[in-house]
Amino acid sequence: MADPSSYRPKPGEIPDSPGVYRFRDEHRRVIYVGKAKSLRQRLANYFQDLAGLHPRTRSMVTTAASVEWTVVSTEVEALQLEYSWIKEYDPRFNVKYRDDKSYPYLAVTMNEEYPRVQVMRGHKKKGVRYFGPYAHAWAIRDTVDLLLRVFPVRTCSAGVFKNAARTGRPCLLGYIGKCSAPCVDRVSAEEHRELADEFCDFMTGRTNTYIRRLEKQMGEAAEEMEYERAARLRDDIEALKKAMEKNAVVLADATDADLIAVAEDELEAAVQIFHVRGGRVRGQRGWVTDKVEEITTGALVEHALQQLYGEETGDAVPKEVLVPALPDPVEPVQEWLTGRRGSNVSLRIPQRGDKKALMETVQRNAQQALVLHKTKRASDLTTRSRALEEIADALDLDSAPLRIECYDISHLQGDDVVASMVVFEDGLARKSEYRRFQIKGFAGQDDVRSMHEVITRRFRRYLAEKEKTGEWTEDKDGGAEGSLGALTGTETPAGPDVITASGAPVGPGGLTEDDGRPKKFAYPPQLVVVDGGAPQVAAARRALDELGIDDIAVCGLAKRLEEVWLPGDDDPVILPRTSEGLYLLQRVRDEAHRFAITYQRTKRSKRFRSSPLDDVPGLGDTRKQALLKHFGSLKKLRSATIDQICEVPGIGRKTAETIAAALAQAAPAAPAVNTATGEIMEEEPGTMGSSGEPVTMGAPDERRGQET
Repeated sequence: MADPSSYRPKPGEIPDSPGVYRFRDEHRRVIYVGKAKSLRQRLANYFQDLAGLHPRTRSMVTTAASVEWTVVSTEVEALQLEYSWIKEYDPRFNVKYRDDKSYPYLAVTMNEEYPRVQVMRGHKKKGVRYFGPYAHAWAIRDTVDLLLRVFPVRTCSAGVFKNAARTGRPCLLGYIGKCSAPCVDRVSAEEHRELADEFCDFMTGRTNTYIRRLEKQMGEAAEEMEYERAARLRDDIEALKKAMEKNAVVLADATDADLIAVAEDELEAAVQIFHVRGGRVRGQRGWVTDKVEEITTGALVEHALQQLYGEETGDAVPKEVLVPALPDPVEPVQEWLTGRRGSNVSLRIPQRGDKKALMETVQRNAQQALVLHKTKRASDLTTRSRALEEIADALDLDSAPLRIECYDISHLQGDDVVASMVVFEDGLARKSEYRRFQIKGFAGQDDVRSMHEVITRRFRRYLAEKEKTGEWTEDKDGGAEGSLGALTGTETPAGPDVITASGAPVGPGGLTEDDGRPKKFAYPPQLVVVDGGAPQVAAARRALDELGIDDIAVCGLAKRLEEVWLPGDDDPVILPRTSEGLYLLQRVRDEAHRFAITYQRTKRSKRFRSSPLDDVPGLGDTRKQALLKHFGSLKKLRSATIDQICEVPGIGRKTAETIAAALAQAAPAAPAVNTATGEIMEEEPGTMGSSGEPVTMGAPDERRGQET
């Protein structure tokens, strides 16, 4: 339990202005995000006597280890930024959003014949128009319920729509006037799409046109003494105005723009970017960079533009980019941005109005980021140095381990056994040097033997590189150095099977091609950390001893009590729970576990998606899908004759014979079973996986198995 006074900001350090703040725990995870009209007053409430705090607040501040904030100009900006951060970090103490996987969007499926309005989460799909994000799904439904009075667009699912078309009866919304009922041809597809377009226009901010039109219609109805129609139009106008209140914007002109600000001194520069979409602040990012050369603000802006939009195209590049200074010359940069977007992009300095005021907000954040960076940089370097020194003292090393490699084994009940290697240099992750191994030297589950194989293969490549550069010479007495040629010449079947973090295989000896890239296995660590206890540590040490390597330290970190094990010791080393050294070892171990289990899950999913059709030469995905669509399942395809297979478009007789032979050799798949009831389920097209095999329905624990 942390003492809030240990990380309380100094008096006067917190600005007295609106903003959003984040509490982080000792692992730098964001645990709470909040907004405030006055950051100074709000944060002061968290650092009072613990006895006076709400129990949940007290738990939060004692779990936290630091607090940071972002200054904004208005409470509306603070609200939008709070939403963005809650979406990004999913803080554990923000109860309202704790169970949300992502913020919900109001989506209009313009890629369908009859566009549908619905709530959507997750990745955005092509051809779908999105509005939001919203704080809650019910907020979207309230907005949609109001707008359906004026824009009766379809909201039902595909199943409900097809059923209504089959029976000739619309759903309840069709009867009460909140759906135009295209399912029963009350409106044509073109008329319904026009309604969807008007709905989207209203959501993008073009609201006055529709309100004025309804007001005119209401006046005409009143003049003609159609008072019921006038009352209905009046209610429609109120519904639209209420919906507009629910979708208040930061900039009234529904701007799509990125605002870039720079704060700099002689040595460093901080860049802050606010992303504004539809008049709302959708996100914020920034970075601090060293000024390694004499550079102007315009040149810093140009570098920022390159980093932001170098890989972006289309709508990802906004119509407007607002900057504090223009690159010199500006024309090539503007032309480049226009080419990335595919239409004209305005690159300019805001001079007045709301955009200039918002740019001042971004500028204040850049200045604040630079100040915080300078106050924390020395502390960060000191903390990492202290962690490395504590590790060196605890393990009795000659010097601080500037390069640490950690290894972890992962499998699913003995299948798909893989290993990971992660690298930390100067206490920071070096992801470009991560490696993944497939364990193929033996079958089954044996973490100790797997660890021995991985360490052997990794350092065999290190010795091979040393031999190539002349740093390793054979021992005349026939020692370990003398056996190097045999080791590299008699690689186990699993030997060359090493994959980089980017997915590229490493060549013989663990070297890349001769293209100037560094040879990743050429650099030895000062410390090898294994995920496990005494058995895994002994296996790693034995592998190094067999290769004749005695200048690399080995330790293991056991999960149960976070004990540090050393080779040959009967008792573990216990580091204090508040030790920076233990925290660094935990971070290294957790990263190795994450990297290993990600790779193992990838291999498992590929294995589950495999099919006997994958082994048929020249049979691509298109013809596989055609076969499964024609026969309905792999079982029916297996029982089909060659002549029946030839009936599928694109399948000749020779290919049909090959398919029949491949399916005859493959063992038939087991029937789908509902393990909750024991029922053997009939195979249907809807129960097939992507490979065409029936999916076995199991209880969650049975499907998941055990991952290590």
